[in-house]
Amino acid sequence: MGPNPPPPGRTPRGRHTEATAAVLAGLALLLALPGETVPRLDPRPAARAEAPFGAECRLRTEGPRTVADCHNPYPETDRLRLHLECARWWDVDSDGAAVAAGPARTVRLDGRCWQEVRAAWVSHQR
Repeated sequence: MGPNPPPPGRTPRGRHTEATAAVLAGLALLLALPGETVPRLDPRPAARAEAPFGAECRLRTEGPRTVADCHNPYPETDRLRLHLECARWWDVDSDGAAVAAGPARTVRLDGRCWQEVRAAWVSHQR
């Protein structure tokens, strides 16, 4: 008597081995190719380089008054706001109105407290 036939739904051993050998040969050929021709299968999206953004600001504080001179060297408009934190507890902190600094433009922002300024900074928004 010869070998037993495979159960229904299964392939005979000879065919299964031939199919596996063909798949392995294809993978070996793919791995032997130079790195530039093999596509990268990276699930993450390609990182987009962000364009530089944000005006450069110089702050001057003298007593209760603060002045910020900001220059935007980039092609995108920067919306700037001056924020002041006053030193005295009863003095009201302030957030200035947004001022648009277009490309290659310089703007001046100013603000004041009743007494001394504890901290001053400029925020940027696209």
